[in-house]
Amino acid sequence: MPIIQAETVNNTALVVPDLYVEIVPPQNLILNGVPSNIVGVVGTANWGPIGLPVIVASMADYHANFGPIIARKYDMATHVATAVQQGTQNFRCVRASDGTDTAAASNIPGTAVALTARYTGSLGNQITVAMEPGSKPATWRLSVAAGGMRSEFFDNLAGDPTSFWQTLANAVNTGTGARTGPSRLIKLQTNGNVSAPAGFSVTLGATTSGTDGASGVGSTQLAGQDGATRTGMYSLRGQGCALAVLADADDPSTWGAQAAFSQEEGIYFILIGPAGDSITNAVTIKQAAGLDCYSTKMMHGDWLWWGDQVNGLTRLVSPQGFIAGRLANLSPEQSALNKPIHGIIGSQRSGQPQSGEAAVYSSAELAVLFSAGIDVVSNPQPAGSFWGARAGRNASYDPARNGDNYARLTSYIARTLAAGMGRYVGQVINDTLFKNIRGTLLSFLQSMLDHGLLGITGGTLPYSVICDISNNPPARTGIGYVQADIQVRYQAINERFIVNLEGGQTVQVARQTLPD
Repeated sequence: MPIIQAETVNNTALVVPDLYVEIVPPQNLILNGVPSNIVGVVGTANWGPIGLPVIVASMADYHANFGPIIARKYDMATHVATAVQQGTQNFRCVRASDGTDTAAASNIPGTAVALTARYTGSLGNQITVAMEPGSKPATWRLSVAAGGMRSEFFDNLAGDPTSFWQTLANAVNTGTGARTGPSRLIKLQTNGNVSAPAGFSVTLGATTSGTDGASGVGSTQLAGQDGATRTGMYSLRGQGCALAVLADADDPSTWGAQAAFSQEEGIYFILIGPAGDSITNAVTIKQAAGLDCYSTKMMHGDWLWWGDQVNGLTRLVSPQGFIAGRLANLSPEQSALNKPIHGIIGSQRSGQPQSGEAAVYSSAELAVLFSAGIDVVSNPQPAGSFWGARAGRNASYDPARNGDNYARLTSYIARTLAAGMGRYVGQVINDTLFKNIRGTLLSFLQSMLDHGLLGITGGTLPYSVICDISNNPPARTGIGYVQADIQVRYQAINERFIVNLEGGQTVQVARQTLPD
């Protein structure tokens, strides 16, 4: 009585009389949606790998991987922090450099043993390394510490002078077992040293000072290069980001590259104009750049005042992190319009609260910005006196595609299909395949409807799927093509709410009779 898996045996060629139990997998396969809350951030830092996307869930995570917030332009931590204030907890962070970054290094006093920070950056200059007697007799313990980072200890290291330093190097570079892995802060080279071990304490940076490589970084370095070795935003390729920010990249020359990459990867990129930009100039430079792309969101260069608690400063920062964080914390069918954004003290246009200024945008000014596909963070909003995105628009001029909801929901559906429908490639083409494809797609779309990502208006379903002989004639399937045609009607965003009021002593009131 053999048990076999479906399609592993030719059931028309069985010879031995027996009971054959065939395991058949579910035919109506489930398509699960991809995450829509991952934010990619590219910027500078004073610690961490360069050009390598790192998963970050909180500011504590960020600090452990890239160091603290730095009060300077292009700082990656600033944008992560402002997004975290909106509730975002899923980042892919990429550190950028101008190529001049160096790793802090020092020798152990009286030896040739070299200590080098694991990563480049000025944070390495804060790393202290000390050796003292270990917990067991005739052993040593090495401790490694840096401000705000978790301290490391390598204990009970022993050996004669000819082997001790190699034992120490192995502990630091590869770890001492499952409980103590390699150091996340330093690397150690013995350089053939055979002197007797002795206690010491040293701070890295005496031989070579660690530098960030940030002074020459601009929008071009943040955009980076594609190829075998990816840098900048191209390091986000294949990371599943729903939104992305090049920190403070206000140079229009990179907007075209960001737009192209955003459509390749299905990422909603948040772009920014220069700080203090005028409305007229913002429209001019966007038109000159030829930016007309639904997968990018162009923010006006009215930068925001933000309380940097780490550095004890009130800083003027780009609105990119605020917007990316707000959108990441919304379902993809939603718009940023009229949604509160937290942590903003003021803006260049309105000033800080203590300035006594209260400048607001006029309807005429907003109309110019919105007609050009430019959004702005402002206060008040239609719902009251709070900060938020005033338009909820992307950079497209097409009124059918210029909403946040269109960009994000289209990306969500497309990325989900790309992630899950490949299972049908390589299967034989017949009515069963058509049925399974339809079933999978209809199940996913019904799930979107059930959870409010789609909605019924006028009593009709907002989607349809065709995958049968009508759009797959034998002439096409005979050469290996299968086609599924999907139509999805999105829910529109209420942007212009009109309430008609008729009042007066002579008004004849007509009451609407509602059905039971």
